[in-house]
Amino acid sequence: MAKRPERFSLDLLFRALADATRLRLLNLIADREICVCYFVEILKMSQPKISRHLAYLRRAGIVAARREGKWMHYRLAIPKDEVAARILREALRHLRERPEMKQDVARLSSACCAPQKYELLQDAPQPALVNIEAR
Repeated sequence: MAKRPERFSLDLLFRALADATRLRLLNLIADREICVCYFVEILKMSQPKISRHLAYLRRAGIVAARREGKWMHYRLAIPKDEVAARILREALRHLRERPEMKQDVARLSSACCAPQKYELLQDAPQPALVNIEAR
């Protein structure tokens, strides 16, 4: 008997979206891939705390990670489930308009332009732009 494809968990998606830190992380990776060290500098939180939130987002199926040497890079993963994808895209669209989210992106842009100002970022890879609509 053929196995039915597993459905995307909207419950887990909404729980992932119900935390302010996770929303800030999603906003920062909405159109770029970022090394975890940038999150530490931008959000002024400990690396273990950020990693726990990123793990939650990965379990929810909306963030993907890759390792490059000692660096972990995170990017948005648009769900294949069309309803979940629309919910995520709409949430991200509204997040971009919030002043605190704009401040995070401005801090990221500043950090990317002058990584030497930050101890953690001196050898870190620059965030890479990605196209959210192509996924």
